Amino acid sequence: MESGAFHLLDERIQRFIWAEGWESLRDIQEQAGPVVLAADKDVVIAAATASGKTEAAFLPALTRLLQEEGSMGLIVYVSPLKALINDQFGRLDKLCEQLEVPVWPWHGDISSTSKTKFLSKRCGVLLITPESLEALLCNRGTSVGAIFERAAYFIVDELHAFIGSERGKQLQSLMHRVEHAIGRKVPRIGLSATLGDMGLAAQFLRPGGDAVVLQSSEAGNGLSLIIKGFEEPLVRGAGETAPAANQEERDGGVVLAESSGADQLDEAQGPPEPVGPGRIAAHLFRVLRGSNNLIFPNSRREVERYTHLLNTMCERHQVPAEFWPHHGSLSKEIRIETEVALKQREVPATAICTSTLELGIDIGAVKSVAQIGSPPSVASLRQRLGRSGRRKGEPAILRAYVQEQQIGPKSNWSSELRLETVETLAMVDLLTRDWFEPPRAGGAHFSTLVQQVLSVIAQQGGASATELYQLLCAPAAPFGGTSKKEFVELVRHLGERELLVQDSSGDLLHGRLGEKLVNHYSFYAAFAADEEFRIVAGTSTLGSMPINQMLTVGQRILFAGKTWKVENVDEEQKTVYVHRTGGGAPPLFAGGGGRTHTRVRERMREFYEAQEVPSYLDAQAKAFLAEGRAAYGRRKLAAEFLIEQGRQVHLVTWLGDAPNEALACLLTRRGFEATPGGPAVEVQLGTRRISDVLDALGDAAVDEAPPLDMLLEDAKNLQREKWDWALPPNLLRRTYASLNLDLDEALAWTRQVSRRQ
Repeated sequence: MESGAFHLLDERIQRFIWAEGWESLRDIQEQAGPVVLAADKDVVIAAATASGKTEAAFLPALTRLLQEEGSMGLIVYVSPLKALINDQFGRLDKLCEQLEVPVWPWHGDISSTSKTKFLSKRCGVLLITPESLEALLCNRGTSVGAIFERAAYFIVDELHAFIGSERGKQLQSLMHRVEHAIGRKVPRIGLSATLGDMGLAAQFLRPGGDAVVLQSSEAGNGLSLIIKGFEEPLVRGAGETAPAANQEERDGGVVLAESSGADQLDEAQGPPEPVGPGRIAAHLFRVLRGSNNLIFPNSRREVERYTHLLNTMCERHQVPAEFWPHHGSLSKEIRIETEVALKQREVPATAICTSTLELGIDIGAVKSVAQIGSPPSVASLRQRLGRSGRRKGEPAILRAYVQEQQIGPKSNWSSELRLETVETLAMVDLLTRDWFEPPRAGGAHFSTLVQQVLSVIAQQGGASATELYQLLCAPAAPFGGTSKKEFVELVRHLGERELLVQDSSGDLLHGRLGEKLVNHYSFYAAFAADEEFRIVAGTSTLGSMPINQMLTVGQRILFAGKTWKVENVDEEQKTVYVHRTGGGAPPLFAGGGGRTHTRVRERMREFYEAQEVPSYLDAQAKAFLAEGRAAYGRRKLAAEFLIEQGRQVHLVTWLGDAPNEALACLLTRRGFEATPGGPAVEVQLGTRRISDVLDALGDAAVDEAPPLDMLLEDAKNLQREKWDWALPPNLLRRTYASLNLDLDEALAWTRQVSRRQ
């Protein structure tokens, strides 16, 4: 085998590679071999799904373990999912058995006998989740140093899933605490298929470090894609069906190959389809039956809807059901059943799923991916698409489905612009250009700092405030942006909440409530489970929904197809009290979606102002784009940013969600009722005039940026993360702003529009 990296590997690993029939090492494996084997640097390994990232890390890391004299070392592999650990165990066990290297899966489903055996040997490969690693540190106390004394590598899989999250900050802290316990640095290796900013990825892997970044240069198999549009009529009679798709709608599409050239993505013909999601389901049924695929709606509710629709069609056509649900609310057994159905090849299976199947669970290659509605992000879409096109010579296949309401005399501006279609188009286009959202890595994450303070005290049996600050908040530590003043404020507040107490020697110990919470199994997870708020009008409960934006009293929300004004938000009881109101086009609050980046909205605007019509749009999607462009021109949005609608005005910024939310806060501070929604911020005028809004924007442009305390003073529902309830108000506002607002971008926009006035 002509390979420099191959000859660096242990001979037993070389023989294994020959026996498996490998013709050569992959590009990323060639790059990673000597760097990982040297074990003197942190490394980020970025490559597409199924490109050999795992082997790129493990083959040289195992070689180093085999080369060490004396006791065998330990590789600590950290995965975001138990299912991934089980997959890796199956992949590694065959190789490691020949190498006589033990492999130890460790998570909640693993027996205590197996864990005890690992603790007696403490070598080989430990496959573990962050939550189990947290439990290990909490419960093994001062023996942590002995358990990890031979640690040779940390390997973090699906690195992108951790960056910018509470769970990621927890993982940073856990690796840092292990290194502190053993008194030395352990090389860290991050594996990821989707990264928007490699520098941020390197900084996440070790704050203040300088990780080597390796990226695969291998070309993929190309991409075959189509965006299909479906129009919902304003009014329809019972049993009414939509017109049959014409030939162009059925067959539209293009292959975006690595080389030049374009071929059509064939779509099966079929009879007229029922109106609504049933039309999409009918099309999916025709084109997906008989092969393995993934379908991604944008919520668990929609997963259930489409699974039911598709399997009902199987019944009607008297064919075996081959559509399987997969989302986080389902039992482990049902999820595993779906994964097994996808893996076996004898009977075709298609999973209708949420982001639970974005990560690298081994389900084998699927023929195609379907996205219903605009995806949460470009990075998420890329991760989903990575499941398709994994067989040599086969392109990845993406079908994106968009639904728009028929335009009528009462249609609002956002419907006229066909935002759903153009946003999907912008994301798909950015995907083909290899652009992905950079992770939002600068968050304060005080919620997880609370957990880590309590965890360190559990591990050490107590600690002084100075020790905790040095360990967790020093410049190169995981929470290095925390000032001593903020830390003191946090510790005092935790004392007031009975999470901490101070003994006579000055050490901090768990308080009454702290001890109760730390001793519960749920403590080990840093992230909060999705919580839904009840929506109550008078004495009637309208239902419940996850709410992913801050709320203010007087704000309007859309629920059950009607507009409601917020009277009060009871955060402890997770209840929003509302009363009926009318008019306008309020923003929709719903779970499951991502936060849209400014680059996506900029690309949308570019499409509105261009003449090109991508060939991968079907006839209806092309019509939607044409209608959106006509509305954009009619409203002169190339030059204007104001849209009047009754006693409200929409500021069409074309900014992302984070700057738009910050802009809404700036206007709220000046007495307006302002709400971000899509590419705009909606402002209720009441008795005021548009000129007042323009004056407020002008003032914001020239004033100093307001303190966060003042900016979020009237905001409700800021508690998003697991331990936010334990934060003092000042730190809660700061952590929310650091994760959800982009004040600099909002102020830059106000200055830009003020210069145009």
